[in-house]
Amino acid sequence: MSRTLIIGCGGVASVAIHKCCQNSDVFDDIMIASRTLSKCDALKAKLEGTTKTKISTAKVDADSVEELVALMKSYKPDLCLNLALPYQDLHIMDACLECGVNYVDTANYEPEDTAKFEYSWQWAYRERFEKAGLTALLGSGFDPGVTGVFCAYAQKHYFDEIHYIDILDCNAGDHGYPFATNFNPEINIREVSAKGSYIENGKWVETEPMEIKRVYDFPEVGEKDMYLLHHEELESLALNIKGIKRIRFFMTFGQSYLTHLKCLENVGMTSIKPINFNGMEIVPLQFLKAVLPDPASLGPRTKGKTNIGCIMQGVKDGKPVRYYVYNVCVHEDCYAEVGSQAISYTTGVPAMIGAMMLLTGKWSLKGVRNIEEFDPDSFMEELGKWGLPWKESFDPALVD
Repeated sequence: MSRTLIIGCGGVASVAIHKCCQNSDVFDDIMIASRTLSKCDALKAKLEGTTKTKISTAKVDADSVEELVALMKSYKPDLCLNLALPYQDLHIMDACLECGVNYVDTANYEPEDTAKFEYSWQWAYRERFEKAGLTALLGSGFDPGVTGVFCAYAQKHYFDEIHYIDILDCNAGDHGYPFATNFNPEINIREVSAKGSYIENGKWVETEPMEIKRVYDFPEVGEKDMYLLHHEELESLALNIKGIKRIRFFMTFGQSYLTHLKCLENVGMTSIKPINFNGMEIVPLQFLKAVLPDPASLGPRTKGKTNIGCIMQGVKDGKPVRYYVYNVCVHEDCYAEVGSQAISYTTGVPAMIGAMMLLTGKWSLKGVRNIEEFDPDSFMEELGKWGLPWKESFDPALVD
């Protein structure tokens, strides 16, 4: 018997909860908790009768450690799966420590008042989680998440040293809107409009937003424009993968998205600095989020595929090796199965698998850990079972 507290009830959480309910041998008792209780209750009503998993719901403000602690002490979970906002990671980790609960998330902490995300805040909890005999698994989504598992798997099986990693995130889906984001608009726009960066020879190299563009011919998708971004897994992979000389992250964007984003930036709508409007203080980006389509509503409209994976170069037994491992996901298939588009699906499935690894004891390292620190084989086996099969190439085209 296990008890899992799932915080959040957005697009990613909905996928993860569907998958937990499909995997009721492990997730026999879950609680869905969110600021909006009606969303939790609606999802519970949808899933009950289709699963053996016992589902309960609760209202909680994830900004309040006091409320989180009260909920955990009442429900007594073995694990907390954090699918709320990155701003709330530390509050939830504090509550887990106080209540003796293991922790899993999909994205690293980001302060609300500055568009900056890095692992330092969560890594500062390492000793406390270790002393408490608890595990905090960071970044169990796709990127970060599966991309880290891909790198650990490659390191274990195909390389003595990995010198170069390029993480490529391609969404070739079309939702029909002139402008919309496939996950939380506030997080998405903060991420995309920030300066890019990559790691080379142990140092960060910073670029202007969207300064570095490449074109890549993605398997099953075709040629797409992609742009170098800063992304959190670069930071942990550079520490945990042997031999790294350079690691970069690229994401594809269509021209319509980029044109709209530049226009919104030019008129100040992507700013996170509060302004006064009719006697009220508002944050322009939060207002923009309110008028943009909800990513959870994009499922029935989105057609096409995603392709996310890692291209690696290094050596094995003194010989050069190239390796590309990736997943192709079909938006329409995701919607038919769980009512979601593929971006939420590719994050929600690994969130469930990461939680399963801890609950079943397959992963047992204590302390605050990034996903590539664990043995990758069992996770890789589960990916295909739960909807994210992966493919390999030993002669991929490289990114210059």
